[in-house]
Amino acid sequence: MRPLRNPAIQNAMAWTLAQWMRFCIATIRWTHENEAAAEEVWRDGGGVLCAFWHSRIALAPSCWPQDRAQPAKALISLSADGEFIAKAIARQGFPAVRGSSANKDKAKQAKGGTQALRDGLKQLKLGALALTPDGPRGPARQMAEGLPLMAKISGAPVLLIGMSCSPAIRLNSWDRALLPLPFGKGAVVWDKAWYPEGGDLAEVAAEWGERLTAVEARADALTGLERV
Repeated sequence: MRPLRNPAIQNAMAWTLAQWMRFCIATIRWTHENEAAAEEVWRDGGGVLCAFWHSRIALAPSCWPQDRAQPAKALISLSADGEFIAKAIARQGFPAVRGSSANKDKAKQAKGGTQALRDGLKQLKLGALALTPDGPRGPARQMAEGLPLMAKISGAPVLLIGMSCSPAIRLNSWDRALLPLPFGKGAVVWDKAWYPEGGDLAEVAAEWGERLTAVEARADALTGLERV
């Protein structure tokens, strides 16, 4: 049996990862760029979609100040790895909406795409929903239509968020995920978007994907992290 399918091991690893993330995020020296876009969303309240590439999921709590931002949940896949990530993120104060809406062609499969869409739209009536539009299995940095679809239906604004830290560990995963190390440099860069009236889902996904990659690249430039 794979270790992450064992509930006891999964819980222990999720607790350990959550503690490590909390420690690293607290000790990293953060630089924020275009934070005014996020501050406007936090001030207005209500629903907002928060998007970042899957490789930066371990840095996600750094971009959402729970003392002044609206409550947030994270859209996490139903896989065993997703269960582990969901538990770790929940320990940071971000409960999960389970399922995968990354690919509209898989929305009716057992991954729970249709239910995730419904639950995500419910969350957007209350607060923020964080998601990785290239997850859960990529291709890396290619945005599928799930995020634009939710933005179109809900009318909620979208925060495209680039996060980086250096030094960091690169995991040998499909997305070359970052695991932060303490006492380094970190950066969070925001960009704000709305679904354009009459916009085409595929065209919006392509444009937003480029913008999301741009803010991530800018965050990497601020920290000196090598792009891969």
